[in-house]
Amino acid sequence: MSESKQSEARTHERRAPQGQAPRVIAIAGTIGAGKSSLVDWLRHEFQMVPFFEPNEENPYLADFYGDMKRWALHSQLFFLVRRFQIHRQVAARAKESIPPIVQDRTIYEDAEIFAAYLHDQGHIDDRDWQMYKDLYTTLRAEIRPPDLLIYLRCPLKTLTKRIQKRGRSFEQAIPKSYLASLERLYDDWFARYDLSPTLVLETDRLDYVEHLFDRQELIGAIKRHL
Repeated sequence: MSESKQSEARTHERRAPQGQAPRVIAIAGTIGAGKSSLVDWLRHEFQMVPFFEPNEENPYLADFYGDMKRWALHSQLFFLVRRFQIHRQVAARAKESIPPIVQDRTIYEDAEIFAAYLHDQGHIDDRDWQMYKDLYTTLRAEIRPPDLLIYLRCPLKTLTKRIQKRGRSFEQAIPKSYLASLERLYDDWFARYDLSPTLVLETDRLDYVEHLFDRQELIGAIKRHL
């Protein structure tokens, strides 16, 4: 396969009109897709200002993985409010004369993928789900969408290997069925996402950390947007 066709297989772009360079780039993707690694890489490669995912701040997360039904609403409410705060911080920084901002995951994913899955599985009941949706709709109306969304698509087999490798104790017991459901929900969500231009990275076939050719390919794709 030629290099150009390899590139097409690993990156897919939906561009913004010319002259509209993005100030805020969001990285979307499921657990283990490589979001934090990409945020950190973009920070060093393009001197972007990073906003990382608040996983370690969530006091309910370890309990949630041990008992999803008991802690689902608590964990998702924490993420929803904290993510809203991050979006507001990002918007405030974007008004300043600084390099572009890169954000690890969005509020849309929290609500439309993770919380939606938990409701579908019965871990969040209908009454609490309606309250959560009302809160999400209210908060969503107050934030600006990113100028570019980079979606990290990653198959289940690769996800499980990465989760095992990074060794977070509370993640080791995550059921494969949960990861498979998230993978499907992510693809469905991305298919209807229309708030900004997008760039898709097939992260099982694109190693921007270790491989020079893949790194140059990604740099080129980012520069076309910047």
